[in-house]
Amino acid sequence: MASSQSHYILPRPTFEAPVKLLIVVAPYYRDITNDLISGARAEAKAAGATLDVIEVPGALEIPTTIAMAERLSNYDGYVALGCVIRGATTHYETVCNDSSRALTLLGLQGLLIGNGILTVESMAQAEERANPADMNKGGGAAAAALHLIALARKWGGQRGTPGFKPESEEYQLAQANKGNPTA
Repeated sequence: MASSQSHYILPRPTFEAPVKLLIVVAPYYRDITNDLISGARAEAKAAGATLDVIEVPGALEIPTTIAMAERLSNYDGYVALGCVIRGATTHYETVCNDSSRALTLLGLQGLLIGNGILTVESMAQAEERANPADMNKGGGAAAAALHLIALARKWGGQRGTPGFKPESEEYQLAQANKGNPTA
């Protein structure tokens, strides 16, 4: 059981229009990911959202799948679920860091993602965090995605990716004709 310290949890967002989530899960530890999915499903259902679940080979494939789904489908948000348990090699650090970094970069590009990839030292830690009756990290990841969707809808949806905007054709034409009085 988790410590007795209490944590504040934001109230569940409400939606006027339907919400559709995609859960992308790496089921390497099937019992753990089944619990994560169960928690995420319950949170989505409580918010009135519908969802699809897709399985991928490992945690490193989760961000790629989410990016592909964003380009080729119509989901409002995404929930990344999986479990990485420390082993005897540095592969743990690579998988944890790279999957987390890739999800963060996708989020900075405007994708609405709840990260529920557990990175733990032991199976016992994974079981505690995945259990919907305990720490419920699957439900927390779904809640995070739902909160981001609510914020995006509140602020009018996505306005494109961050960074410089390409110049309009009119601006380019005006710049090309600058100093040319016959144009």
